[in-house]
Amino acid sequence: MLTMLGSPRRCCDGVTRRETLKAGALSMLGGFGLPQMLAAEEAGLVGHAKAKNVIFLFLLGGAATQDMYDLKPEGPSETRGEFQPIPSNVPGIDVCEHLPQFAKWAHRTAFIRSINHKAGCHNCLPCYTGFDLMPPDQHPRDTDPPSMGSVCEYLNAGRKNLPDYVYMPVWLGWGQAFRRSGPYGGFLGKRFDPLTTECTPFYDKDSFAPLPGNPQIVRGAPALPNSSLQDGMTVDRLNSRRTLLQQIDDQRKQAEKRLAVASYDRNQQRAFDVLTSSKLRTAFDVSLEDPRTVDRYGKTLFGNSTLIARRLIEQGVRFVNVTWDLFWGPVNVDYDAWDTHVKNFHILKNNKLPGFDQTYSALMEDLDARGLLDETLVVVTSEMGRTPRINGNSGRDHWTNCYGSLLAGAGVRGGTVYGASDSQAAYVKDKPLRPADLNATIYRCLGIDPETRVSDHAGRPVEIGQGGQVIEEVLA
Repeated sequence: MLTMLGSPRRCCDGVTRRETLKAGALSMLGGFGLPQMLAAEEAGLVGHAKAKNVIFLFLLGGAATQDMYDLKPEGPSETRGEFQPIPSNVPGIDVCEHLPQFAKWAHRTAFIRSINHKAGCHNCLPCYTGFDLMPPDQHPRDTDPPSMGSVCEYLNAGRKNLPDYVYMPVWLGWGQAFRRSGPYGGFLGKRFDPLTTECTPFYDKDSFAPLPGNPQIVRGAPALPNSSLQDGMTVDRLNSRRTLLQQIDDQRKQAEKRLAVASYDRNQQRAFDVLTSSKLRTAFDVSLEDPRTVDRYGKTLFGNSTLIARRLIEQGVRFVNVTWDLFWGPVNVDYDAWDTHVKNFHILKNNKLPGFDQTYSALMEDLDARGLLDETLVVVTSEMGRTPRINGNSGRDHWTNCYGSLLAGAGVRGGTVYGASDSQAAYVKDKPLRPADLNATIYRCLGIDPETRVSDHAGRPVEIGQGGQVIEEVLA
């Protein structure tokens, strides 16, 4: 017998959420498959998904949003910063002077200025999962709640050649040799982890050596892991080898039905699909793009990753993460990223803001020109913000009490501002939000009920939205 989990509250059309879940058959994994979801939508049992896919731009380190799109020019000198506001294309919404191209997309963007949490600095679990209690440390655990991208993988019960969730450019924390929690399958299992790319970041060799407060522009491009066949290995030979493996696997499956085996099977299938899927490999080949398009995105790791994100959603990937990562562990290229304890304004003016401005505007232009902006949700966020007070090194330190995020494109009522920080961007003045509220809103745009429940390791039903409330005011 299948138990339907979920809130019994009724929607505006009189259908309960529990009945909505019943509208689609659950898969053997307990997931609500996309084909069934679409069938239920046609029957009028679930709301229409405004967004078919998500591009999630994650600024690791904690972006100083008060120096980007929540400036306080009238604040005291010790907090207001060095940058001046400029008008966007929406009257009443100003942005930083170093984001002139971003300013042209305010009419498609919702500015959220009141996010806060108490889950600790650099903790990435809240922004990916909505879970905002203080963890014992920041390493991933198999008891963590699943990320939004992993939920998208879980809910698609049907086998497909492409993953629903791709993470670029490297696993979170690689640049510090410190694996951070957040973008994983958690208690759903490793089989719902993202397909994570690899890269070799570098900087222009005629430039100065990267130092704290003086980062370099990070070059490079993400690549599929193990995406080339060994010498002498053809796809036909690989298929023959796989057929033999399947025969062995069939015998093994009769004897072993454990969850770990299921995880192994899915990862093995994904590895094979990476090798044989021309659609996936083509999406990563930016040489197929017009060189002028590559130039518009910026020949940087963030620019190339974002361009590939657009190409991936065109091929059918549903949730693509692009992280602006920090690199001072395996390679020393950008010590600071968005963690600007030293020379905050120098770093933002000469490195971070011009790069973000160029890449974000190129992405929005491309999505709009290709008819994809009305079906793609673009999210920009960090795991925290920066202190209102400028420290003795002209930097801003860690701060989780108030910061901002952006939503743009599909399902979003552009040209809107939600919430407000106080006069120093220190604390929330109006309409406080949890990261879970932002996540619930992303789920809603995707047509996924954030109150949908899945079972954790102990069999307890857990809401995928972690109790977050949809921000209705920013939705179209």
